[in-house]
Amino acid sequence: MAPKYKLTYFNVRARAEPTRLIFAAAGVEFEDVRVAGADWQALKPKTPMGQVPILEVDGVMLCQGVSIARFAAKETGLAGKTNLEQAQADMFVDEISELLPKAAGVHFASDEAVKAERAKEFDKVLEETLGKLEKLSGSNGHLVGDSLLWCDLVLFNIGFNIDNYKPGTLKNYPKLNKVVDTVKANKRVAAWIAKRPDTKF
Repeated sequence: MAPKYKLTYFNVRARAEPTRLIFAAAGVEFEDVRVAGADWQALKPKTPMGQVPILEVDGVMLCQGVSIARFAAKETGLAGKTNLEQAQADMFVDEISELLPKAAGVHFASDEAVKAERAKEFDKVLEETLGKLEKLSGSNGHLVGDSLLWCDLVLFNIGFNIDNYKPGTLKNYPKLNKVVDTVKANKRVAAWIAKRPDTKF
């Protein structure tokens, strides 16, 4: 009997979307619970670490966004074909994941001076990070190997934030842009994007 997956997070992409994309790409059903801000304080004490996302697997709770996504990737065959591929995919995910809090810092800054300062710092980090990823990426539309892996989906997800921030940025990185295009062309991923709530972050 297939496990039952219940993913709980806020109504944003952010830290839960890689897992949503993994399940979608693999054609695996999951319950997508989106918590309203007003309900969070009541839910918080019931979570293992006082935070979301959480993934319940047959009643067992897992937390930490990257750990959850890695588990989902292993469950669905998207972690990598070999131990070496899995380590390479993990390497890409760890590097890409460092961009999210910096992007969030810019996006959610309410003070314009603070936003400008954070944007300046983020621009530098973004250029450095994308440059490193471009050098390490495969040239066949996948970061690692010759088939869709979770690292491709993680890049695709952060790509939305980058494109919202500075449209066209990824076009300066041909191999990364090709990965994003490959994911975008995946029918299951396209179906998920068409039906998911439209959120800015």
